[in-house]
Amino acid sequence: MLKYFRFLLLTILLSSSFHGFAQKGWINLFNGKDLKDWNIKIAKHEYNENFGNTFYVENGLMKVKYDGYENFDKQYGHIFYKKPFSNYLLKVEYRFVGQQAKGGEEWALRNSGAMLHCQDPATMLKDQNFPISIEGQFLGGNGKDERPTGNVCTPGTTIEIRDSLFTPHCLNSSSKTYHGEQWVTAEFLVLGDSIIKHIINGDTVLTYTHPKIGGSGVGNFDPKIKQDGKPLTGGYIALQSESHPIEFRVVKLFDLQPYVNDKNNLEKVLEKLKKR
Repeated sequence: MLKYFRFLLLTILLSSSFHGFAQKGWINLFNGKDLKDWNIKIAKHEYNENFGNTFYVENGLMKVKYDGYENFDKQYGHIFYKKPFSNYLLKVEYRFVGQQAKGGEEWALRNSGAMLHCQDPATMLKDQNFPISIEGQFLGGNGKDERPTGNVCTPGTTIEIRDSLFTPHCLNSSSKTYHGEQWVTAEFLVLGDSIIKHIINGDTVLTYTHPKIGGSGVGNFDPKIKQDGKPLTGGYIALQSESHPIEFRVVKLFDLQPYVNDKNNLEKVLEKLKKR
């Protein structure tokens, strides 16, 4: 199986863009109308308590705001799609807007992300800050400095870079910096516990392999859930609230699960996904 996925990696590296072929096969995780297919977990609050109306839908956009907060106070939040996935291409279109909430950490300025292979949100403890997951990090430019997006962070997990264990919490991608309130398209090709690729505006900016549970970067978790060394073969998908307002206009997924046991079909689908 490992040799097969290495071969697959060589195949898909021939192209850096994975823009959709038509709409057939795509699942719109966000319907543009409401949050009925999503569950919410905000640190210091109970499961599915949408404290301060942090997550809401307006004018066809999923929005994250902090008007109901007196102080952000490390109340990190995540909104989870209702079902888990293992093998897929996820597409998210996002933009940062407005000003950071009072009390937000300096590092959280124009900072959010798509969490991949998340633990079941129902298993998160009340004060847990982040789900055990792999984070496809979104960063917005501050108007002057280089600040790539599409990075990876590892709350309670580990990854490998070129077959070597990567132990720091975050790794920057090779993406450009996107200043202001412009829309950015982020895609994540996820093949179980084999390979994950981050693609920003059509360019592959980061590739890593073998995600597992382990390491640090997550607090106040249930130790029964954090089974260090366990391969992350699948999980839930979540979007973050980390103190800076952000909007999402597209959150959709192409499920590759039906093709993973048929090498030829999987390669054909990936070839179609690569074409503009």
